[in-house]
Amino acid sequence: MSYSRFAIYYVPPEGPLEQFGARWLGWDVVQGCEVPQPDLPDLHDVTMTPRKYGFHGTLKPPFQLAGGYSLEALKAAASEMAAGLAPSSCEGLSLTRLGRFLALTPQGDVSGLQRIAAACVRELDPFRAPTNEAELERRRGARLSPRQDALLIEWGYPYVMDEFRFHMTLTGRLPNGDIPVWTEALRRHLPALPEPFIIDQIALCGERIDGRFELIHRYALAG
Repeated sequence: MSYSRFAIYYVPPEGPLEQFGARWLGWDVVQGCEVPQPDLPDLHDVTMTPRKYGFHGTLKPPFQLAGGYSLEALKAAASEMAAGLAPSSCEGLSLTRLGRFLALTPQGDVSGLQRIAAACVRELDPFRAPTNEAELERRRGARLSPRQDALLIEWGYPYVMDEFRFHMTLTGRLPNGDIPVWTEALRRHLPALPEPFIIDQIALCGERIDGRFELIHRYALAG
């Protein structure tokens, strides 16, 4: 399989939450296939934006592979990194409004989760191809703060390190009036959310030729 970009995600282990996310978005990132969505009006359109990525929390944002590096080398580096990273734990997950979209976000002390994400961004950065000027300008269209712009230049993405906020996206941007409706729909379909929320593994995922992401390999955090 040929991939245009790679990312490090948190993908829930097999179980109710992973199954819910795949079905809600209509794309199973683990199996790399479409799955039927719940029979809800407009759900297909509401989830169109997050569908291509699958149900996940981003740890290192999608990047193109730098010249001279191979997928096998990236896999080896991810494995070595994970072996030295300790798992993280926080109180749990909750359904949250973030701007105009809905997501699951962690509750309580997230310092361990921030530590894992920062390590993924920093330690695998040699594998990231430099960000081109067109992508920099596209990102800057979001009215970045000076700090976010500095992170964009250094790491290729503005919302990393101290600007990182872990979330597992469930919708695209919604009209303000629709947010309560979709919040209630999600509450009806969500399984029991984990308490505590533990991240003890990371997932290397790749973007396929059709633009969808799929799991390449999971790595246990063993530090």
